[in-house]
Amino acid sequence: MNAAVVALKTLTLLLGGSITLYAVRASRRNGSAALRALAVGFGAITAGALLAGIVDQLLPVNHDLALVVESAFTTLGFGVILYSLYVE
Repeated sequence: MNAAVVALKTLTLLLGGSITLYAVRASRRNGSAALRALAVGFGAITAGALLAGIVDQLLPVNHDLALVVESAFTTLGFGVILYSLYVE
């Protein structure tokens, strides 16, 4: 079970990091506030997955805390992504 979690968190980090990197590059190229917010949103979701994996695998705390951490960052990220759809 732990190997599956580590593998999936690693894939999430690689894919989310790639999306964030491309959004940052596009934002810099175009000077777009919307793309900058999109990058921040995907970065938050990716960071949440990474932090949740660290909390779950490395810290001696209740595993529910990892779920709370990931859910909080996912909620924040999706909120910023939603904002990016409306910013000019």
